[in-house]
Formats: sequence, C-alpha cells, structure tokens
Amino acid sequence: MTDQTLKLAPSILNTDFSLIKKTLEETEAGGAHMVHFDVMDGHFVPDITFGPAFVASLRPLTSLLFDVHLMVENPENHIPQFIEAGADMITCHAEVCPHLYRTIQTIKASGVKAGVVLNPATPLYVLDDILSELDMVLLMSVNPGFGGQQFIPSVLEKIARLREEIIKSGREIDIEVDGGITHDNVKEITNSGANIIVAGTAIYSHEDIKSTICHFKKRMGIVV
Repeated sequence: MTDQTLKLAPSILNTDFSLIKKTLEETEAGGAHMVHFDVMDGHFVPDITFGPAFVASLRPLTSLLFDVHLMVENPENHIPQFIEAGADMITCHAEVCPHLYRTIQTIKASGVKAGVVLNPATPLYVLDDILSELDMVLLMSVNPGFGGQQFIPSVLEKIARLREEIIKSGREIDIEVDGGITHDNVKEITNSGANIIVAGTAIYSHEDIKSTICHFKKRMGIVV
C-alpha cells in the first residue's frame, strides 16, 4: 500500500550538475519529497543522460527518496544496478517491456517500489492485468526524451480515468505525472487525480530553488 498524499519530485535532469550538492541541499530544504532521475539510453529516446554510477554518487548527499524513471530499452538489464545504486522506486515503460509482470516482480523482490510508465498515446487498458501489482503509475504528459515541452491537455482526462480505476480496485496506487508541468497548471493536474508531480524546468530554472519549491507545493495544494 502507498501513501497517496501529494508529493513533489523535482527532476534533476534540468539542474547544473557542477552545483549538484548545493542543488540537492536546497531541494531537501525546500521540502521536496523525492528526487526524480530521468534515465535515457539514446535508443528508446534520442537523448542520453546518466547511469547507476551517477545515482550512487548522489546517494550519500541527501536523505530524499530516489525515484528512477528508466526511459531505456531492455530495462530488465539495468534494474539490478539501479537498485544497488540506491533507487527507492523504479518505473519502466510498458512500451518496451514484453514481460511486464516479470519486470515488476523483479523490482519488488528487492524491496523497491515498482511502477509502470505510459506514454501519452499509450492507452490505459495495457494496465488491466498488472495494475494490482503496482505501487505507482507514471503518466507522461509530454512525449519522453526532452525537457521544456508543453503539457498535453488530453492527459488530464487520462489521469481522471486512471484514478477512477484505482478507486474501483480498492488499492492505494500513486499516480505520478511528468512533463510540461508549471505553477499555472499543476493544480488542475492534482485535481484530476495525480498525487506525485515531477517538475524540472519549473523548479530548477529559478535561482532560489528552496523558495521555488515552497511556492510550487502551495500551488499543488500542499500546506507549507
């Protein structure tokens, strides 16, 4: 079972890595709940970001939860390394997991929370036979691979339908949303049923990270 209170997961993909220790300190001081890692392999998505060694190097620097989003082909080949690196939760794309149930069970067997990611055009019915096994569903609200994209409005209805299905299931499953989320649209997203918000540019494009996180949390509906 998961805690479905509202949570903010800043994506460090949008940070200045030369200042990463200071960034993590300010992120934690601002009251963020976790750090989101967008792991890209240059195959499933065009860009390449970072691997488990980078995640492991940051683990001693913060007590925040590490939320690892694998935008990679053959994620089952990489899951053990990210678990060893300190991931607290791992999400994999349904689009690249032919044996999705086995992949989820591999993650959960290590005591790490497991989730499935759906691209904007991937229908919710792909979760029909796996939803009961999940701790989280991550709905992409942009096409994955690049930061700074515009939120796709039709995802709001998708969030609401997924929340209805979760309520019917009687389970407590987090809905995380990632892509194009700003101070202006975040409340509409949480009102639709999302409870974990990933934001990169909206957080780290500002010099005062701590204050920006506090303001963003207020916009989400979190009492600061």
